[in-house]
Amino acid sequence: MPKTANLNIPIDPATKDAVEKLFSNYGITVTDAVNIFLHQSLLTGGFPFSVKLPKPNTITLAAMKEIERMIDHETSTSSQSVAEFFKDMGLNDADR
Repeated sequence: MPKTANLNIPIDPATKDAVEKLFSNYGITVTDAVNIFLHQSLLTGGFPFSVKLPKPNTITLAAMKEIERMIDHETSTSSQSVAEFFKDMGLNDADR
């Protein structure tokens, strides 16, 4: 049985360059970092870190609730313009 096996992972060049630079600061290669990740995954029985979806900010949550309210009340044909909607949400052109 071979002492090593190769793992080919497609990755965009910009990400590859960024992680090579990052891990070189620790004195390790991307291969070393992947091996650390894989060994930690085996030790913990899963991801060695929490995997979560990003939580929307309060403005986004308010907009989502407003859209749900509009759908629930079938007011999606409102004459309110997009600009008025964003104004009601407390956003101006610089915030969008």
